[in-house]
Amino acid sequence: MTSTLYDIEFQTADGDTVTLDSYRDQVLLVVNVASKCGLTPQYADLQQLQTEYSGRGFSVVGFPCNQFNGQEPGTDAEIQEFCSTTFGVDFPVYSKIEVNGDGRHALYSELTEVQDAQGEAGDVQWNFEKFLIAPGGTVVSRLRPRITPRDPEFVALIEANLPA
Repeated sequence: MTSTLYDIEFQTADGDTVTLDSYRDQVLLVVNVASKCGLTPQYADLQQLQTEYSGRGFSVVGFPCNQFNGQEPGTDAEIQEFCSTTFGVDFPVYSKIEVNGDGRHALYSELTEVQDAQGEAGDVQWNFEKFLIAPGGTVVSRLRPRITPRDPEFVALIEANLPA
């Protein structure tokens, strides 16, 4: 997984093709996000992590997904506007993708092979499932949606993996 994770292409909200290569030396938190979900307030916690740790080699990246009860129906432009005005999000929120099923994006094909704390891999369960990636590309943690980004054990994992 680590040899290809940074080479997988996806689209920015503006339609440019990019990869995660620029994050190779950082701790990266990959999250599938949605604007009309009961868990949407997690955007505030994600932004707080971004603000607190971005200067230390950490970044959150969001991938909107509309596969869970249609809770991300907007266009990429509408999603960007919502994130910015509602939660002050300044971390990258990319173009909408699928995280499960036949249309699963290649990034999530890799990420969903990782087990959570209960030893379960496979499909993303809901919006705001989180994958913590250490510098170099090793996925060190998979947190299911209801575990908040500010969970003390999770924050400790972020801090333990920050570059020296």
